[in-house]
Amino acid sequence: MSNRILADRYQLLEQIGQGGMAIVYRALDLRTGHSVAVKLLRPDLAQNMEYVNRFQREAQAASKMTHHNIVNLLDVGMDGESRYLVMEYVPGKTLKQLIQENGKIPPDTAISITIRILSALQHAHDNGIIHRDIKPQNILVDETGIVKVADFGIARIANTQTLTQSDIVMGSVHYFSPEQASGQGTDIRSDIYSVGVVLYEMLTGRLPFDGENQVAIAYQHLHATPTPITELAPEVSPMVAHVCMVAMSKKPGNRYQSAREMASELRLAQEGSNEVMQHHPLETRTYRQQRREEKPREETVTQTEGQTGRRKTVKINWVWWTATTAVLLIIGVTAWLWLSGLLGGQNNTVTVPNFVGRTWEDAEKTAREQAISCLRIEAYDPLVPEGVIVSQTSPEGEKITRDTEVTLTVSKGPQPKVPYLTGLEQAAARDRCNEVGLTPFVKTEMNPDYGKDIVYAQEPTGGSAMPEDGRITLFVSTGVTTVPNTQNMPVYAAIKEIRGAGLRVNGDIVRTETGDTSLHGTVNYTTPSAIQVAQDTEVALNIYVVPDLCKRANVQLMLPDSDGEIRVRVTLELYEGMEIGVWDNSYTADMPREQTVSLESWIGGTFVMRVYIDGEPREEYTQEVTLQ
Repeated sequence: MSNRILADRYQLLEQIGQGGMAIVYRALDLRTGHSVAVKLLRPDLAQNMEYVNRFQREAQAASKMTHHNIVNLLDVGMDGESRYLVMEYVPGKTLKQLIQENGKIPPDTAISITIRILSALQHAHDNGIIHRDIKPQNILVDETGIVKVADFGIARIANTQTLTQSDIVMGSVHYFSPEQASGQGTDIRSDIYSVGVVLYEMLTGRLPFDGENQVAIAYQHLHATPTPITELAPEVSPMVAHVCMVAMSKKPGNRYQSAREMASELRLAQEGSNEVMQHHPLETRTYRQQRREEKPREETVTQTEGQTGRRKTVKINWVWWTATTAVLLIIGVTAWLWLSGLLGGQNNTVTVPNFVGRTWEDAEKTAREQAISCLRIEAYDPLVPEGVIVSQTSPEGEKITRDTEVTLTVSKGPQPKVPYLTGLEQAAARDRCNEVGLTPFVKTEMNPDYGKDIVYAQEPTGGSAMPEDGRITLFVSTGVTTVPNTQNMPVYAAIKEIRGAGLRVNGDIVRTETGDTSLHGTVNYTTPSAIQVAQDTEVALNIYVVPDLCKRANVQLMLPDSDGEIRVRVTLELYEGMEIGVWDNSYTADMPREQTVSLESWIGGTFVMRVYIDGEPREEYTQEVTLQ
């Protein structure tokens, strides 16, 4: 597998996934030196036009989108009969793996992941793309926690006028919508339903619907109600559970009508806001503050009278008792307030001054003088200068008790825009991001129009609104250089040539034995070879050696004490500070600490030997050694 190179550029390294129509590999982009994900259409499906069209549909959908929560498309092509897509490689795990490993996902984490999925879907929907296969297996979470939506293999372009038979019921049965289950058409609300199922699974650690076969599961999507989330996960707030269930409504019209709407209400539910529910299609209890009271109940008590067996019903009207209690409570509170004012005088009240338009320092001083407690919150305002009060919760002239807290909203000035970073050096762009509170993520790639470490693009673009998650992607040029042709050059000359081109040389040099003494110590070939690559790309050397001409020395190694096995690596500094690997072995704790090893090189002389233990970046010790 490691020998296969697609389009003279992508070297397939290892298989990392397989689906119904494609195999996914981690690959090395020989031009940039970066890892990428290559998706190959399975050979047995290369002549099946349904799958070819589906593969092309994924490429078409991915090409319309560039978003930090979507696995971005880098290249599309064919190599012989092999159709392939090149995507960004996301090191990490699928959301399904995280659920399987952890069971329930903490509510705040589940909400954060869901909002990022919705952000990706909103971008897709804005571009006319319906995913139709949202499931945890298609959600990638990288090592830094960034969420990426993948696999638009069965996506549909919203303005497509025709549907094939295979287009009608698609997606994974545990996650697809009722309309997919019944063979009806799909729209963006079908993706909303699937997001609801994914959120349900994260919050509870289990699927809302499961069964012995696909038909049974599809039937449940159409007719069954899942176990309430709060029964399976009491730590989830009722409002968050409600948002999930609205998303999973059977009728598309009862769901959220956009990913943005669901994300907005999910944030409000997380904050515990009573203004969260814009609509309430479910036959469940609402969470608005004003509807918390349940419908009054009547209890019936029966008793037997005498020997006639007659019963009479005594009805206890709980409404009457509740109303009476409320009236008595109001009278009591009113009396207490009146008495406290009569006995304590009017010294416990104060008239609220006008704070709007004043600086926080000035308002705070006035509030302190009048024994008013103030709470400061901040908000952007395009018209009010920074540090000036925009609004107050208690209006001017209102009389309040001294222990009443007045909330003052202080302007943060106009909301900042994303700075223009294109053309800056990477370090300067990072500093600028930090100044405005953005977290930069760097993607490097060759760009012949920009020098090394120069930002050639950014997402979001300069001048746009600040992203909600505070993330910005910087596309940085690696610079471009050409791998020199060093075939048959002496090794030292080849290394000098390669370094002069702005490239690095891999210290683990591979040897090819030969009987031709004229080739001893010369370059056989390099990988990559004689192509344009990014600056600082690592070049591997393969050289000719004649075994009888190699130089050797037996050297004593002093190993440190250890409780377990250690790995020892020995290098020689052969060329201008460059280390060449000459020994690599493992030693167990019970082996002698003094070991004799035989070192070999194709040239002789006195060199600095460095000994490394267990891959530590700093050597354990150094000594001089002579090979002859």
